[in-house]
Amino acid sequence: MSGTLGIDFGTSNSAAGISVDGTPQLIPLEGDELTMPTAVFFDFESKKMRVGAEASEALLRGDEGRYMRGLKSLLGTRLIRESRMLLGERLDFIDIIARFLHEVKTRAETATGETFTKALSGRPVRFHSEDDAKDAQALVDLKECYARAGFDDVAFMNEPEAAALANRDVMQSGDLGLIVDIGGGTSDFTLFRQKGAQDIDILGSYGVRIGGTDFDRRLSITRVMPQLGMGSPIRHAFGNDTHLAPNGIFNDLATWAKIPFLYGPDTIRAAKDLHKFAVHETRLARLVKVLEEELGHDLAFAVEAGKIMANTPDVENPVIRVGMLKRKAVLPLPAEMMTKKLSGLANQIGEAAEATLAEAQIAPDAVTHLIFVGGSSLMQVVENALTSRLPSAQVHRGAALTAIIDGLALGTTQAF
Repeated sequence: MSGTLGIDFGTSNSAAGISVDGTPQLIPLEGDELTMPTAVFFDFESKKMRVGAEASEALLRGDEGRYMRGLKSLLGTRLIRESRMLLGERLDFIDIIARFLHEVKTRAETATGETFTKALSGRPVRFHSEDDAKDAQALVDLKECYARAGFDDVAFMNEPEAAALANRDVMQSGDLGLIVDIGGGTSDFTLFRQKGAQDIDILGSYGVRIGGTDFDRRLSITRVMPQLGMGSPIRHAFGNDTHLAPNGIFNDLATWAKIPFLYGPDTIRAAKDLHKFAVHETRLARLVKVLEEELGHDLAFAVEAGKIMANTPDVENPVIRVGMLKRKAVLPLPAEMMTKKLSGLANQIGEAAEATLAEAQIAPDAVTHLIFVGGSSLMQVVENALTSRLPSAQVHRGAALTAIIDGLALGTTQAF
């Protein structure tokens, strides 16, 4: 046992693991589950912070409290250090992430009987692909999260490089593999060559800030938000002219990390003003209902479930179930619509894979293995965008949710 805890702190899910005699051993964090939703719920009745599946269950039960998910995407932004009163304490989002990581640490120590003072954490190749300053600040923020969580030291490994370590057994000596890791908030790539039976040479890594939550957001904006009035005409207070409802509220409502910020009186007042002058009153009435009843996360879960349904083999008529807006209401998601709505994002991921190869000066047809990991890599539109660019590569499906933590667990023996 290495004495260092490997942690895959993800946008959507998190996991922990250690190395035992050179073999990764994942630590169940919730019952027998090897991954845990990266979610927290501040329960106003019990005055406790709940984490993981328990947090999501509290939200779906309608417990009184504040639910948060997608907190990793706040790293490097100004929002991460904004504080608010929660359960009688003033906390910023570094505190909240730190408490989540502390819970991971505590559960791992309970399960193993070990005390972990050091962590090897996964990280995206780029937290912010378009802003170097934000990207650097995100790593500073994450280090502070681990320090506040009670770790004396933390080292970092690029997430797709960890996945490369965990997928060596599908390669032969000399083979050239490309890891495609589509996580909740980022897409990351590592190009590597198999060297002997166990060693690998990392030839290059690359990343972009596009992930599963962006696909959710695109579906929500194009399929759900129009039902709440996005794009609807709003009458002027005087005269017969109209303007379109401003996009700000709808864009935030479609973004996991921003939903908790929408439940204040100012946003609800703005939505009611739009409803007052709306040409399509029913649609804007739904927006007011979502904000007043705090249904934003319910909608986000429904969109995510619809996306998963649309990418599940043998499901003939995938839908987004929006019964919270209208009893038994559904929004169909036929395959051609999914392709049309999401192909732009998938092509950006394909272009990022090409950039990975270009930086390493490797031709696309030289890649022998294309290895998909990360929950959102299961999307057909993503696979199509990659396989069309790498025509000679054999497609392998790594353990979608555990490949990264497998590699991090292996890496703990040499992290410090």
